[in-house]
Amino acid sequence: MRDKLIAEGVGTAMLLISVIGSGIMGAALADGNDAIALLANAIATGCMLYVIITVLGPVSGAHFNPAVTLMFLLGGHISARTALAYVAAQIVGGLIGVWAAHAMFDLPILQMSQTLHRTGPAQWFSEVLATLGLLFVIFGGLKSRSEAVPTLVALYITGAYWFTASTSFANPAVTIARGFSDTFAGIYPGHIPAFVIAQLIATIFAHRLFAKFFAR
Repeated sequence: MRDKLIAEGVGTAMLLISVIGSGIMGAALADGNDAIALLANAIATGCMLYVIITVLGPVSGAHFNPAVTLMFLLGGHISARTALAYVAAQIVGGLIGVWAAHAMFDLPILQMSQTLHRTGPAQWFSEVLATLGLLFVIFGGLKSRSEAVPTLVALYITGAYWFTASTSFANPAVTIARGFSDTFAGIYPGHIPAFVIAQLIATIFAHRLFAKFFAR
């Protein structure tokens, strides 16, 4: 269990380093062009997802996302105690990743995001769809071709950055962590609860929808 929790924490930290770091670098080099910054953000995140899922999957299952952990819990594949430990490791790892990205770019370590545009019914609905899509890709991939899951997730998130209004957070731990970065990839802390609720609603719906469809 210790190794699994370390893997979940390290993997989530690496994911947030890629999200925040590429957002900072993209915004700095794009000269005000948000499309270029978002493209850099999406590519870097997709690349990192492929790496951490491939490398750490054999250790912990490569959840790196409380929504994924909840799906395994609802499916009876892990215990509630394990699920809680995984979620705690993911949240802590996410925060460490944010702070590491800030340190790498010589920014104040402790920040609170002032990004105010990530709210409203359209954004919340976007998060429901983004999370549903991610869970569809993961559990569909596990059913049909498990070795392809790292590629499937990387491709989905890279694309979902662009075809969802919210840029596809689809991850409560990532959402919480991004509230502590006043950079391109941040989200105002007051808007975090609605995003997380949307993600959890999508997860419960996904369990009901996919439990038999992708039964193993």
